[in-house]
Amino acid sequence: MELPPDDLQFLRDLVKVSRQKPHHIKWVDRDGTDRVTTLNQAEVVRANTLAHRLRISKVELMRQAAHIPVGKSADASKPANPALTPPPAAGAISQ
Repeated sequence: MELPPDDLQFLRDLVKVSRQKPHHIKWVDRDGTDRVTTLNQAEVVRANTLAHRLRISKVELMRQAAHIPVGKSADASKPANPALTPPPAAGAISQ
């Protein structure tokens, strides 16, 4: 094939992803709609890492992620209370 290098890389990546076993996360969206998100191996590793860090399941991670507002740019002001927060430590006193 005589294609530009970026097109060849795109095609290689498509083949690579198609050879990987997809992972499915079934979760319920904030409006009550059942959803299924398909992740490739790299995405499932990252989702597992985030869920573990927050001490929640991948299903709960997706549910909470649905509440993250879509910003206009990466420089948008950050909310005071981020949507994904770890639960309080055992024995912590809430005010």
